[in-house]
Amino acid sequence: MLTLQQLLIDQVRIRIFNESIPRIKQCLNSLSESEIWYRPNANSNSVGNLVLHLCGNARQWIVAGLGQQADTRDRDYEFSEQGPLPTAQLIALLDQTQTAIEQILSGLSEPDLTQEYPVQVFHESGVSILVHVIEHFSYHTGQITYYVKAQKDLDTGYYANLDL
Repeated sequence: MLTLQQLLIDQVRIRIFNESIPRIKQCLNSLSESEIWYRPNANSNSVGNLVLHLCGNARQWIVAGLGQQADTRDRDYEFSEQGPLPTAQLIALLDQTQTAIEQILSGLSEPDLTQEYPVQVFHESGVSILVHVIEHFSYHTGQITYYVKAQKDLDTGYYANLDL
């Protein structure tokens, strides 16, 4: 029988590594670089900015916060970058972020999940950090998917191979 710790970490992997990141990569590969960096107005972010933001956030919350490594995030850059950074560079950043998250996940113990960590101006438990990053990835993956569907008029087929 799996422990609650194992179940939680498995869900982090499923939601981020098996769902969100592959969906974002699929979306990136459906768009041109100009579409990836398109901003509909000054108060909106491009898909490229959202990818930079997700990677920065996950590194800050999981790698620096939960993993207690140096926080090198430049949040302002995530939103100010105008691109176009190459699609391959964004995909590589997603891969690097996944690897960095996995290194932390593979070393977590039950006490790590209940301990509190400083992240930004917050003090969060290990569990709340993981839930935050799952939720954050899901939220922005939905935004990116909506943009691709609206721009390309296509069915992403995320559930095409499942008998729902």
